[in-house]
Amino acid sequence: MHRRAAAFAERADEEHDFAVDVHEFPAGTKTASDAAAAIGCDVAQIASSLVFVVPDPVVVVTSGANRVSEAKLAEVCAVDESAVGMADADVVRETVGWSIGGVPPFCHDSSLPVYMDDTLREFATVWAAAGTPEAVFPIAPERLRTLADAQPVDVAE
Repeated sequence: MHRRAAAFAERADEEHDFAVDVHEFPAGTKTASDAAAAIGCDVAQIASSLVFVVPDPVVVVTSGANRVSEAKLAEVCAVDESAVGMADADVVRETVGWSIGGVPPFCHDSSLPVYMDDTLREFATVWAAAGTPEAVFPIAPERLRTLADAQPVDVAE
C-alpha cells in the first residue's frame, strides 16, 4: 500500500476508530470517471473531496456526477459569489494535508467546515479518496457524514 494511503488508514483508525478498506488502482483514479471505471460503480457514487476558498478554505464532498455550483456554495457560506473559488494545490496541501486528487473526506490537518452533496445520500455505498490519486475506499454516506462532521447541502449545479 502506498505510504500516504497507509497514513490515511492509520489516521482514520486512530482518530475515528474506522478501519479503512483501501483499494489501489495503479492506473489512477484522478477523475471521478477514472475512479468509477476502475471500481466498477456509477460515477455518481464517487465522493470527490474538493477544497474551495470562501474566502477561508472549506471542503465540499460532492458526487462525481455533479459539479459544485459556486453560487449555491456562496449562499451556504453566506458570502458573495465572487469570493468563492477552487483552492490551489498549495492551499489544499497546507490546509488539509493531502494533495489534489487524493483528499479524503475526513482526517484533515486543519479543522475546517465540510459540506456534503445531498445526492450522495441516495446510495448505500460511495467511494472516496484514501490519501492518493490511486487509492479509494468504500463507505456508507451516513458514516462519511458523521466521520467528516459534514453538513448535507444542495451545492450541485
